[in-house]
Amino acid sequence: MAEGEKLIPINIEDEMKSAYIDYSMSVIVSRALPDVRDGLKPVHRRVLYGMHELGVRANSAHKKSARIVGEVLGKYHPHGDTSVYDTMVRMAQEWSLRYMLVDGQGNFGSVDGDSPAAMRYTEARMRKISEDMLADIDKETVDHKLNFDDTLEEPTVLPTRIPGLLVNGASGIAVGMATNMPPHNLTEVVNGTIAYIENNDIEIDELIQHIKAPDFPTGGTIYGYDGVKEAFHTGRGRIVMRGKANIEEVNGRECIIVNEIPYQVNKADMIKKTADLVNDKKLEGISTIRDESDRNGMRIVYVLKRDAIPNIVLNKLFKYTALQSSFSVNNIALVNGRPQLLNLKELIHYFVEHRHEVVVRRTTYELRKAEERAHILEGLIIASDNIDEVIALIRASANADEARAKLIERFKLSELQAKAIVEMRLRQLTGLEQDKLRAEYDELMKTIEDLKDILDKKERRMDIIKEELEVVREKYGDERRSVIEYAGGDLSIEDMIPDEKVVITISHAGYIKRTSLTEYKTQNRGGVGQKASTTRNEDFLEHLFVGTNHQYMLFFTQKGKCFWMRVYEIPEGSKTSKGRAIQNLINIEQDDKVMAFICTQDLKDEEYINSHYVIMATKKGQVKKTSLEQYSRPRTNGINAITIKEDDTLLEAKLTTGESQVMLALKSGKAIRFEEAKTRPMGRNASGVRGIRLQDENTDEVIGMIAVDDMESNILVVSENGYGKRSSLEDYRITNRGGKGVKTISITEKTGNLVSIKNVTDDDDLMIINKSGIAIRMEVADLRVMGRATQGVKLINLKGNDSIAAVAKVMKDDDETTEEMDSESSENEATKEDGTAIDNNETEN
Repeated sequence: MAEGEKLIPINIEDEMKSAYIDYSMSVIVSRALPDVRDGLKPVHRRVLYGMHELGVRANSAHKKSARIVGEVLGKYHPHGDTSVYDTMVRMAQEWSLRYMLVDGQGNFGSVDGDSPAAMRYTEARMRKISEDMLADIDKETVDHKLNFDDTLEEPTVLPTRIPGLLVNGASGIAVGMATNMPPHNLTEVVNGTIAYIENNDIEIDELIQHIKAPDFPTGGTIYGYDGVKEAFHTGRGRIVMRGKANIEEVNGRECIIVNEIPYQVNKADMIKKTADLVNDKKLEGISTIRDESDRNGMRIVYVLKRDAIPNIVLNKLFKYTALQSSFSVNNIALVNGRPQLLNLKELIHYFVEHRHEVVVRRTTYELRKAEERAHILEGLIIASDNIDEVIALIRASANADEARAKLIERFKLSELQAKAIVEMRLRQLTGLEQDKLRAEYDELMKTIEDLKDILDKKERRMDIIKEELEVVREKYGDERRSVIEYAGGDLSIEDMIPDEKVVITISHAGYIKRTSLTEYKTQNRGGVGQKASTTRNEDFLEHLFVGTNHQYMLFFTQKGKCFWMRVYEIPEGSKTSKGRAIQNLINIEQDDKVMAFICTQDLKDEEYINSHYVIMATKKGQVKKTSLEQYSRPRTNGINAITIKEDDTLLEAKLTTGESQVMLALKSGKAIRFEEAKTRPMGRNASGVRGIRLQDENTDEVIGMIAVDDMESNILVVSENGYGKRSSLEDYRITNRGGKGVKTISITEKTGNLVSIKNVTDDDDLMIINKSGIAIRMEVADLRVMGRATQGVKLINLKGNDSIAAVAKVMKDDDETTEEMDSESSENEATKEDGTAIDNNETEN
């Protein structure tokens, strides 16, 4: 041991404790957490102050970044150069800061995570907004402290006019605590701050009317408002952010286009991880991903597969990728050097308090300077009033000190005044200059009075803070970038999809699609119709009905099985597209075929499923009734709906309430009407009871079944050659089930066999589709009611060997009276009085 040294034994545990506490306090107070007053950490403050001292302001030329970093390192920040340069770079990135503080020139990185160029290649200067953060710093508005080597002074806080912490947010990890504060819109923050100044007792809920939510530099959507509210009230909360995406058609393919991504998401990483999910088959429906971003803005294109449902793919992107991220708010900032969790009102309170102190100190400084100047002016005015005597006195003095002493003695002046008189220039003896002195003195006295008034009255100081904030809002305020979606939250797929009305069409060969109802128009009776669908060779449209996206689809096959699907899962197609094979959507056997479809409301609603029945009919005349509840638990491989006997197939399935009347119609033109109650409910595996007796077991068959609820409705029958007839329900007497039925239309060679039976009212529209794919829409009101045994009128002009494939009805709104309807007005059709959609497979209840 060297001479003079001595060892002090210390318990290692105690030393570790005290050393670690010192280190953690240092990190908390002078590195990782922002000050509540100016919203800056020490490194940010030092960069801005260093630039201020260097004179690289917004209106001066850019300076080499290395020069600025060197200034900050050498004078104020005794750490590595990367920490300073990285800080400065971040302050110049438009995707990092909501209001950038540094104006960078050169490569400052990208939203893809590319690193900026080295500091020797880039240049920077302050932005105007930074100058407002440093405004009045030379007027003794803030405390200064010595720098690391005690040779210079640096400010402990900036006298900012910008509410920096709220406007730009902050993030940092200290020891044992972290902060993560989102940025906000400057216009909203200023409005909120002014509201707080006007009423210090304002509630946080009232402040939220001004400061609605965070506002991220990258835009995007704030999804759900609960987290925002919680963060504003408590200082902690989880804000869900989503990219802005819309669905477009690009070169005939549906694409999801993303123009904005969540804050702090690396675009390149997000795209790479999405591509990995697609390759690993964890994300279905995307064929390619392209990044088409350029200097004009961001554009990420997800090209979808042909059978993908855009909304479902988008929902999966939100669920599995960074296109939906969350921002965990943790408002911890330094208040009087101590870390504190702050809510919205407290953040505003401490900023206003800081501004108040700055205004007081600035006014005090300006008052002192004004009084000092006034004091000197008083001396100069005395001298100019007695100028001859002053000149004589000075000329008679041996030196300046003697002159000063004589002046003080003669005119009772202070040392300062005497010095100013001695140093007076000859030109100040002119009459004009003497007038100027008096004018300046009078002006100064008014200023002094005003400054004293400011220091006396808190209201005036608050008005000044408000005025300065309004100037800031005028200069830097802008529109919100992040959209707020108040209704967001943990939503399921159907919440993503609008519950709009759609036309579902199914072709004879089993191709299905849904099309928006607005694509169809009404025409007059006897028209030629418009092209409805392009079908494959020898194929034609067989089923058409109207439902809504959120309804459930039950598919009944000719072998008696039932499958289950949501309407929005049916691929969307235009009026002229072919649709997709049902075989590809449900696990149906090769030799089976879907025969009937039911659109139902929510199958999880117990009251609904227990009060409704499915009534089925086979081609051979069997009928069966089963409670809807039996079909409310779907399986992917389908469930048995009815046991079908040999040589028979399932023809129809209808939804009823148990109070309906059932009508079955035969190809040969006969129909039967009986009460639904005549068939008791049976289990899913039963084969049913006889509904109607066929005229000829070999050639005759059932062509349709309807369930009638509205006894005022009429019965419409259509034959394959385009003849149709509307007769009163009363023309068909009620009989027991199992009878032969009564004549419903005169079947001749001209009319052809019966193909369809429907129950209709004047409020309905008819949709008729030919085997050639032509559709016509007409109003039932155009058809007069006639007797049961007539052959009817021609509904549609058929060309050549064409015949009618399917007839469906669409219900109109009550106020829809015109015969010609444009596509906009047809949106609201197909609704019952209670607003639910109906289709030809669902009775009017």
